[in-house]
Amino acid sequence: MSDPAPPTPPTVSLARLFWVFLVMGATSLGGGVVGYLRTGLVVRNRWVDDVTFVELLSISQTLPGLNATNMSILVGDRLRGGWGALVATLGMCLPGASLMIAAVYAYGIGGDDPWSRAFLQGIAAGALGLIVVVLVQLGAKVLKSLADYVFVLATAAAVAGFGVQVPYALIVAGIVAIWWHRPRDRTFK
Repeated sequence: MSDPAPPTPPTVSLARLFWVFLVMGATSLGGGVVGYLRTGLVVRNRWVDDVTFVELLSISQTLPGLNATNMSILVGDRLRGGWGALVATLGMCLPGASLMIAAVYAYGIGGDDPWSRAFLQGIAAGALGLIVVVLVQLGAKVLKSLADYVFVLATAAAVAGFGVQVPYALIVAGIVAIWWHRPRDRTFK
């Protein structure tokens, strides 16, 4: 029995693709953009399913650059080819680039005052909340066994609790997880 064919991506106009990514780029904060991406791409527009989203997110995280930008390139290409990748990337990056230019200007005028620090701390708290939401939403769909949860918690503890650099923690966790989930001969001889 063969695996079913992957679903055909829906036909989406370039203008719609640009607009959806523009809104996601304008309304997301830091690492929390993954939550907005999932909500926008999987839940609202149904351009990809959860499995495809996780696969594309995995690719996005292994490539250099920002996850959101990489994801916009991959989804745009999947939906409309090269032009789709271009307009999705422009939509995702335009709000952030505009805000960064405005922030640099405002910081030059206002300096490092307590209101600026309070604003940045609030943004950081919001981004952390969005990351936790995505972790819970995707974790329930992707993590299948107790061992998967142990790998996640051990990796987080290594980085946050013991100061292990992220690449090293991911390499070790990846090797152990691959070894743990390797195909095994289940017959007893």
